[in-house]
Amino acid sequence: MVSDKMDKTVVVRVDRMSKHPLYGKPVLRVKKYMAHDETNECRPGDRIQIEETRPLSRHKRWRVAQIIERAPVLGAETDGEDASE
Repeated sequence: MVSDKMDKTVVVRVDRMSKHPLYGKPVLRVKKYMAHDETNECRPGDRIQIEETRPLSRHKRWRVAQIIERAPVLGAETDGEDASE
């Protein structure tokens, strides 16, 4: 997942490798989808599964089915110690 700045909406980036038609070199193709997240529980960096649904808005045609893998929370490794000491 790339972004969760909207309310109940996340932006999901799907990467796929394809072969260049003339040169045969692998090329990274990227597509972004807007998906509905009813509970706002997704965070940037999470790996999620989306599924197609009816049109929910102008750009949203997908919804979050499940969170496969959580992204690590930044700043959690300090264990409550003050960093200025």
